[in-house]
Amino acid sequence: MTSNDHAAPLHREPSPKTRQEADDDALIKAVRARAWDPGLRFDRADVPVAWIIERCGKPRLERIRGDIVSYGSDGTVELKAETEEVRDYYADAARGPLFPPISLSDVEKAEDRIGRRLPELLRRLYTEVANGGFGPDGGLACLTDGNRAPGHVRDWPCAASVHERNRSEGMPPSWLLLAYGGCTMEWHVSLSAVDNPVLLYDADGCPFGEDPHDGLRHATASLRKWLWTWADGGDVWDETDGVAPAGSGPIPAGN
Repeated sequence: MTSNDHAAPLHREPSPKTRQEADDDALIKAVRARAWDPGLRFDRADVPVAWIIERCGKPRLERIRGDIVSYGSDGTVELKAETEEVRDYYADAARGPLFPPISLSDVEKAEDRIGRRLPELLRRLYTEVANGGFGPDGGLACLTDGNRAPGHVRDWPCAASVHERNRSEGMPPSWLLLAYGGCTMEWHVSLSAVDNPVLLYDADGCPFGEDPHDGLRHATASLRKWLWTWADGGDVWDETDGVAPAGSGPIPAGN
């Protein structure tokens, strides 16, 4: 067996346990790769049933049943994003963001509405990747109003507008909506706590008159960790398995 002394070194992304601010260029690149791929920009993607049958035969539908999230009335199935069918169907689709990145000036206008400066990593997402419209669950909210995805009848959520409404309803001013998590669950980032933890909040877990912190269900240690999990093809919900009920212990959330 011979060796090649001139072989190029293997490129390895930093370990999840050691990823720091210095690795943010790699993180932005990884997030952009998913966000600009229409088959990967969310956790799920639609594929026409007719295309699957024509390409792979009807029995394929039965074999992939475990990966089917839902059935659409338009003849599509919603599949987990990392499946072979999604990869093949979107292989030749045009790449690009659902909503183009915004300028730093637009970010600063949103910060004026929010009343706080955003973490630098979040600023970079909006100016270098996209103005929301990608990411875990329902996808990151936009920072500006008036964005509508093709085929949708409503505008995409705007984090600044949601923040204004939430503050009027007594939510902590340091919590900023990242994405809706389904049913009454929401992902927020803390703009004041160290490392900007990402908070899983149950909007029904805080009955009228109680502290919003009573609705917290989980906190991912940092925005950076939450984004790396998704960029690596992971599920941000995996860390929430066995989440303790509200009120069982302190969660670093800021005020």
